[in-house]
Amino acid sequence: MIDDPSKKYWYNLKSGEVEHGYVSPSVDRVGPFDTPDEASHALERLAENSRKWEEEEESER
Repeated sequence: MIDDPSKKYWYNLKSGEVEHGYVSPSVDRVGPFDTPDEASHALERLAENSRKWEEEEESER
């Protein structure tokens, strides 16, 4: 595992491309991810996390 985020992979929300390092502005990217494959599934991971957080909030009410 690489600790330096500038050497990890990011998903660019505008272009839909996987980037290695700080290629695009921070507002346009999500990550970091350890592999290009993980970064390519960023939107699925974000959706899953949102679903889990919503379920947790619902159970706390």
